[in-house]
Amino acid sequence: MSDLAVAIGLVLAIEGTLYALMPGGLKSMMRQMQSVPDQSLRVAGLIALSLGVLIVWLVRG
Repeated sequence: MSDLAVAIGLVLAIEGTLYALMPGGLKSMMRQMQSVPDQSLRVAGLIALSLGVLIVWLVRG
């Protein structure tokens, strides 16, 4: 359970850093994402999910 809390904390820290360092860039990226087809976003999300699970599996064994 503590690993989950650490993972959530890391996600929040990374996201917070991005919002703090480049809020304009993130707003622009979000506007651009509205024109990306849902299927493309879904595929990108599944790829990110798969890579994340693979990394955790390799690190944690």
